[in-house]
Amino acid sequence: MQRRSLIKAFTLSASIAAMGLSWTIQAAETIKVGILHSLSGTMAISETSLKDMALMTIEEINAKGGVNGKQLEPVVVDPASNWPLFAEKARQLLTQDKVAVVFGCWTSVSRKSVLPVFEELNGLLFYPVQYEGEELSPNVFYTGAAPNQQAIPAVEYLMSEEGGAAKRFFLLGTDYVYPRTTNKILRAFLLSKGVAEKDIEEVYTPFGHSDYQTIVANIKKFAAGGKTAVVSTINGDSNVPFYKELANQGLDATEVPVVAFSVGEEELRGIDTKPLVGHLAAWNYFQSVDNPVNSEFVEKWKAYAKAKGLPNADKAVTNDPMEATYVGIHMWAQAVEKAGTTEVDKVREALAGQTFAAPSGYTLTMDATNHHLHKPVMIGEVQEDGQFSVVWQTEGPIRAQPWSPFIPGNESKPEYAVKSN
Repeated sequence: MQRRSLIKAFTLSASIAAMGLSWTIQAAETIKVGILHSLSGTMAISETSLKDMALMTIEEINAKGGVNGKQLEPVVVDPASNWPLFAEKARQLLTQDKVAVVFGCWTSVSRKSVLPVFEELNGLLFYPVQYEGEELSPNVFYTGAAPNQQAIPAVEYLMSEEGGAAKRFFLLGTDYVYPRTTNKILRAFLLSKGVAEKDIEEVYTPFGHSDYQTIVANIKKFAAGGKTAVVSTINGDSNVPFYKELANQGLDATEVPVVAFSVGEEELRGIDTKPLVGHLAAWNYFQSVDNPVNSEFVEKWKAYAKAKGLPNADKAVTNDPMEATYVGIHMWAQAVEKAGTTEVDKVREALAGQTFAAPSGYTLTMDATNHHLHKPVMIGEVQEDGQFSVVWQTEGPIRAQPWSPFIPGNESKPEYAVKSN
């Protein structure tokens, strides 16, 4: 009896071990990919579409055979516009879910929150949104714009005859690191161009701010002092009440143009855009750009939104951070194929010099040393249908300057990535 029991126990143990091995093999057949975007809270208006774009891109890659013969398996988490929660969710993705890479964050405060986690654990983050620069981590690849690929060209345009020859500038932003640092750079730039301190106004509002009546009235007063433009670094759902208040007070683009750095097609879906015609946004891509790659990209996204039953799928739009997400995931996949592994150090090396024919109509290159994309710069004018007409653009992609020359001391900063801690 004892011998029979031992045989049964051995057989059971062998079966359990075999099951464990089977699960291990099954798990090894996929590559886990983290998606870290706010699906609730003040930033959900902007970030939800990036999560959906990431899922569409992963489906597209999987349909073509995956990466190195393995399917990509998305792991989606919701940090809920809660900055400390971003760090917790990032740690969960890297240590518990064992993802090979993370695509995520929108605000710089969320990126700053997760940065120590990625550097400590040697994780890899692809960050798809324009930002203030002043950072160059070996654990982050920046697929959005640095200031010289968005903010500086936009203000130069406003100062030009073509852009309205603005002499006074009202810098209005949400109160966190991206607007404050960007405006520090812009203030130094404007002063270098001979704009007087009295002709620069700087105002900040908290996340989720909704009452812009007094601020818009103050913009009107400030504009009485000469040709004025507003540079908006307002983020998230606060854009809706801000633009509504502009319309309420009859402040149109011919009087005081607003150029936004965080408003695209997605944010305009919730606004009556007729009173906003002529206001501007600076990005590296617009849905309206006319080329075969973009036509296919837009149609693919609209079909995906409809097939998945996404909210307002009949009005689905693409925008700049969505394109940057799409490009980033494809570039990472290309680098993994080149490296033959998802090992972070080898993928990082393989990313240098990667290229991708982007929906913007340009072939984008991941810089060999500074972890940023070479990107074109475009300025678009709001149209009645919520799309943008491109009124100005660079001839080709521009190399990013992560360390702005308008901040003292940056001339001695290294061109290569260095841990921030």
